[in-house]
Amino acid sequence: MSTKRVLPRLHGFDINRRHFLKHSALAAGGLALGKYLISAPAQAADITTFKATHGTGLCNCPFFLVKERGLAKNVALDFVTTPTNADIAALFGAGLVDVTVVPYTNFITLFAQGAPIKIVAGSGVQGCVIVSQQGIDSAEKLRGKTLGTFQADTLEMLPYDYLKKAGMSFADVKVRYFGTSPELAQAFINGNIDAMCHIEPYATQALQARPGAVRLSDGVDIYGKNYSDCVLAVRASVLAENREAVKALIKGMMIGQHQEETDRASAVKDTVGKYFKTSYEATLDAATKQPAMIDQRQNQDFILQRANNLKELRYIQKVPGADIFDWSLLNEVIKENPDLYASLELKSA
Repeated sequence: MSTKRVLPRLHGFDINRRHFLKHSALAAGGLALGKYLISAPAQAADITTFKATHGTGLCNCPFFLVKERGLAKNVALDFVTTPTNADIAALFGAGLVDVTVVPYTNFITLFAQGAPIKIVAGSGVQGCVIVSQQGIDSAEKLRGKTLGTFQADTLEMLPYDYLKKAGMSFADVKVRYFGTSPELAQAFINGNIDAMCHIEPYATQALQARPGAVRLSDGVDIYGKNYSDCVLAVRASVLAENREAVKALIKGMMIGQHQEETDRASAVKDTVGKYFKTSYEATLDAATKQPAMIDQRQNQDFILQRANNLKELRYIQKVPGADIFDWSLLNEVIKENPDLYASLELKSA
């Protein structure tokens, strides 16, 4: 498939497909990325500390609440600083962190490279948004325009499927890849790109800040309600050695989902600024557009179908099967906590 690519210099390097795949392969093989790690704080002997990476969108909110509010019994999260979005997945694939909330597409790319990892739960749904400049109000009007996004990300899948539905492809636009969420949002707000696919709350921030900006798609029109964005993934060795701690983390994220559903303002207040580089008002406005959903068993087929896009885009050579999932821990948490599960608004059952 012939595609046009305009690749910016970001953080001192060019982001392109070769770089991304090489980075992912090194990560899956466990090669040196340790310069990004931060020493874990001292913990009591009965506390399990997981080193973790995370994304920047609202799909991570229940993960953030676990850390900020101590929602997982006897489990602490030690978040690792990453310079770019690609490094979030790379550190996880390299085995330098134990758990992560990550776009399912990044997970599949790492899994295809041989990383011993599993999806054990969901985190957030929806919230992928294609935003365009004033006057660009259809897929056809994107022809020849510059579209900003991230590589092998759910935010690359939505415009890929949006254009495909309109009988178009990436060959009809100029795809420009960025390194961080604030950087992409600012490029759109400054008028440096014609359109972007971004996550909440950055999509809402851009719509509010750029006069005449158009919401072309929020993904629901393409995928339906509650489509998957980010998932909770764990190293296989962690599952074998710390199964009960992983279950406690999943339960903590369910508690975080319940708290977010019942008091979004408080959830935003405890996470904005530190995790979301947008205003409180924009983040609160966006919060309902990308809600938490820890039980995403219903999205298994959807995730596997998107793997076909990754293959077409040459990120992977073979589409994985259902063995990328291990729902057994989630099933046990649901069975052991029926009242908590019943209190959740969004769930598969």
